[in-house]
Amino acid sequence: MKFDQYGQCCVTERELVDLLYTNPNFDLSLYQVDDPSRYNASIDQLKLDYAKLKTYQPLSISLDEFDQRNQSQWFMPDDYINFDIAQWVLDQCHGEAELQRAGEELLMFQERNLFDLLNYLKYLVDTMRDNNIVWGVGRGSSVASFVLYKIGVHKINSLYYDLDIREFLKD
Repeated sequence: MKFDQYGQCCVTERELVDLLYTNPNFDLSLYQVDDPSRYNASIDQLKLDYAKLKTYQPLSISLDEFDQRNQSQWFMPDDYINFDIAQWVLDQCHGEAELQRAGEELLMFQERNLFDLLNYLKYLVDTMRDNNIVWGVGRGSSVASFVLYKIGVHKINSLYYDLDIREFLKD
């Protein structure tokens, strides 16, 4: 099994057979195969109602274009896609210090075109809460973000601990 520069997985027929031996209910259609012709011909010949394998197709776009395309496709309800995350975060603030810190961070998120990500994180946190899914207290440099704290991604109040947002949103 190999991965290209875009993270696409390409497998051989032999690797698929090995996957099927370990899991007979494995969904073969999830993978691209370097040469699926024998498998697909067998399905046709036996007149089976199975999904055909896809041939691995390398992408012909730059990594930057690939990233932009993926960053514009968020799988969340329209209510969250159109959600005004900046106003919501500001509405969650209590006092001038919190408003100042949230405003500073929101500008940094906006400069980096990350509001879609914040909307997705709000959706993710709401979904986890609605389904009683437990997640960690916080880890890494993300705990330096007061905005992520307000959204509920972590439980560390970076304003209280005087953590610098530049530890998370580096230039």
